[in-house]
Amino acid sequence: MEQKEINLINYALFEEKYKKILITGGLGFIGSALIFRLLKKTNAKIFNIDKLIQKGNSLSVNDQFYNYGKSKYQTINHDLKDNESLEKIFKESDPDIVFHLAAESHVDRSIESPRNFLESNVVGTFNLLENSLNHFNRLPIKRKSNFKFLHISTDEVFGSLGKSGLFNEKSNYKPLSPYSATKAASDHLVDSWFNTFGLPSLVSNCSNNYGPRQFPDKLIPKIIINAINSKPIPIYGNGLNIRDWLFVEDHINALLLMAFKGKPGAHYCIGGGVEKSNINLCKIICNLLDNLKPQQNSYSSLIEFVDDRPGHDFRYGIESKLIFKEIGWKPIFKFDQAIKKTIIWYLKNQDWVDYVMRESGYKGERLGTIN
Repeated sequence: MEQKEINLINYALFEEKYKKILITGGLGFIGSALIFRLLKKTNAKIFNIDKLIQKGNSLSVNDQFYNYGKSKYQTINHDLKDNESLEKIFKESDPDIVFHLAAESHVDRSIESPRNFLESNVVGTFNLLENSLNHFNRLPIKRKSNFKFLHISTDEVFGSLGKSGLFNEKSNYKPLSPYSATKAASDHLVDSWFNTFGLPSLVSNCSNNYGPRQFPDKLIPKIIINAINSKPIPIYGNGLNIRDWLFVEDHINALLLMAFKGKPGAHYCIGGGVEKSNINLCKIICNLLDNLKPQQNSYSSLIEFVDDRPGHDFRYGIESKLIFKEIGWKPIFKFDQAIKKTIIWYLKNQDWVDYVMRESGYKGERLGTIN
């Protein structure tokens, strides 16, 4: 799988074009995967804006980033909804490209505390766009011609699908939760900064990601963690809601290719092409655990159905024809291999799970639902 990554992206040319990279939300699941890839494959200087900086423990991804050398990586503890200091951050980092991943992203939490999502996802994006545009306008001509602003969004902005059809770049926006509504608003802000002010931006709308280091309150890690700790595995409703699953390393390939080859102003839908109902996915994971970490009873005996949440989208599915046609991306990781690899990572890294839950104050009270 490593060789396929190398063949897909020319990292030497990427680094030549983007020597200084500003990433928001780099301690999150997708953001940290992006930073790990860039640190491993390039000598670019990475600046990571995140409001959840964790230091002083070898299990923290932030400390793991520094293992690649302090000259290559710097954290900036800042909340984007606070516009103060952003101008200074841009002047100090002087980026050639911005990857905007910072967002509040859990549907259940958006139902409980929608204001936090409005402030982070809408106001935070607005502040970042204003400062990115000011920075862009100050750049010399050659650097200005290469500069890009990548906004990483979600397929949830399109609402819910029936039993047939797929989301694509022409799909209408129809968000059904406070989370997806604020992400939809941020997408529109990015488009307006391209159309009105000429900021060379791109928007990606991805399906559900999975892989190592995903936060324990997301569906797949929640299933794994609850199962190996002999706790009930909660599934909303009848478990028939369907999601398209994308391995995080495939997503990183797409983002890097978008940065290198994507057309400013474009939207790209990024899907794994792997649709699974929640209950089917849960049973797949339980069956794999039965083989990887056998116990007396099957892990599927821990599954329990709970009351459905309000506005639960029935199905998501992504058509990724445009991104393949324009920049040559397609998923290269097979689901069966990637989900097994993910499960094995959690089995081998239970100390990390305990550390993240302890640092975040998360005690497992939220259901492991899909964001």
